[in-house]
Amino acid sequence: MKLLIVDDSTVIRNRIARILNNPRLGFIRIVAMAKNGVEALALFAENQPDLVTMDLTMPEMEGVECTEKMVEMNSNASILVISALSDKATAIKALKKGARGFLYKPFTDEQLIEAFVELTS
Repeated sequence: MKLLIVDDSTVIRNRIARILNNPRLGFIRIVAMAKNGVEALALFAENQPDLVTMDLTMPEMEGVECTEKMVEMNSNASILVISALSDKATAIKALKKGARGFLYKPFTDEQLIEAFVELTS
């Protein structure tokens, strides 16, 4: 499965990429990383990923709008929102727009692994 990582934090993008080295996630391959929603949409169209990790608070285009546009482009894409926002209303909004899962920052390696396993099973 192809993965697009979307987060404005280089640290978080690299952490997600590092966690994907776990043997349980060997079926996932990173095809691109984006630092904002505008870049994410272009990379989504170009790479056609099966999975996306999506931050909600980013410059240029926030994650809820980006999620909605990605689902319009491919309703089969599985989007996992990973956000520091503890606002449940925002999480619910993202899920209503087509996200299939939500994980709060900070997260443990195991929480991210479990979220990917759940999303892809």
